[in-house]
Amino acid sequence: MMTSAATMASTSASEAKSCLSRVWREIQGSDDWEDLVEPLFPLLRDEIVRYGEFVSACYKAFDLDPTSKRYLNCKYGKNSMLSSVGMPNPGYTITKYIYATPDISIPTQTGTCQSRWVGYVAVSTDEEVRRIGRRDVLVTFRGTVTNTEWIANLMSSLSPARLDPHNPRPEVKVESGFLSLYTSNDSTCRFGQGSCREQLLSELSRVLNKYRHEDVSLTLAGHSMGSSLALLLGYDVAELGLNRGVPITVYSFGGPRVGNFAFKSRCEELGVKVLRVVNVNDPVTKMPGVLLNEHLRGLGGPWSCSCYAHVGVELALDFFKMKDPSCVHDLETYIHLLRSSCPARERVRKGGEDLMKRVRMFLSENGGGSDEWGWEDAVRNVGNLVQSLRP
Repeated sequence: MMTSAATMASTSASEAKSCLSRVWREIQGSDDWEDLVEPLFPLLRDEIVRYGEFVSACYKAFDLDPTSKRYLNCKYGKNSMLSSVGMPNPGYTITKYIYATPDISIPTQTGTCQSRWVGYVAVSTDEEVRRIGRRDVLVTFRGTVTNTEWIANLMSSLSPARLDPHNPRPEVKVESGFLSLYTSNDSTCRFGQGSCREQLLSELSRVLNKYRHEDVSLTLAGHSMGSSLALLLGYDVAELGLNRGVPITVYSFGGPRVGNFAFKSRCEELGVKVLRVVNVNDPVTKMPGVLLNEHLRGLGGPWSCSCYAHVGVELALDFFKMKDPSCVHDLETYIHLLRSSCPARERVRKGGEDLMKRVRMFLSENGGGSDEWGWEDAVRNVGNLVQSLRP
């Protein structure tokens, strides 16, 4: 008999660490994280941090050196990647690297395909299965890094997803740039094998079939643009029925809105569980759909098809550094706060000063001086993030 959320919430931290194998379904959102988010249940916090570190590994392993033969690919082979980025005992084995191609033509480095390494598929080891209570199939995605990805994000218009050929559901719409990254193909790239979508569906079908006689979970995690790909994948797998009853959970770190109300409703109908970890000061989490979003649901009519809507349960954090505003979207800052804070500090919306007021205060108190250039660089970074997802 499953442990209730209320019972879990009263469990001590030490007991919680030993009971993951018994309550993993609740931790994965089977009850929409009822009574586990506020205050944040220690075991759930540990799992969020753990999945965040798997996403962080994507950034650490991504090769941005134009002179490298692995430019825009992963620096390491599948067998050594996690240990090479500081995860010596990850409990997972990487089975496949994933590449994505925005359907955009812009000048790139000579001889370089447009396909980029965006993440990987991994499966929990037998030892990890005993600890977490099931075979966990994990897919992680990094966020926006390259020019073509920034431009794809700028597209910011809703398009019908049409991922199920037998039932296209034209009312279900998603942001066109994210859809392009997910479905476009670059046949010239030596790394990619079809579109991001084709690679993922093929590998997940294989892995889920291999472990079909075990208790299995499908966990999708990403940061920024990567969280959008994670949600699109979760919806796609569920819509096609490829999970065959396997629970699907998305851990979204600093993720933007992905689709309209119909997309949100369909994800909920399909049972795709989404936990959105957001910084209330992060502008990316408010894009696209600054004006046309879930807050206008009461208008009804044609507005609903044009409004973006967040999917899932929100875990809100509140952090801001005066001398480094760009940290508001930084994945490592998200992880650090979750790892180091006590639940009372995590939050938990305070309804305090807004971002622009803090910026104005900083500028008035630090006019000129040696800090000025650092501030300008930080503002430029935040500005790029905002522009990349502008509706």
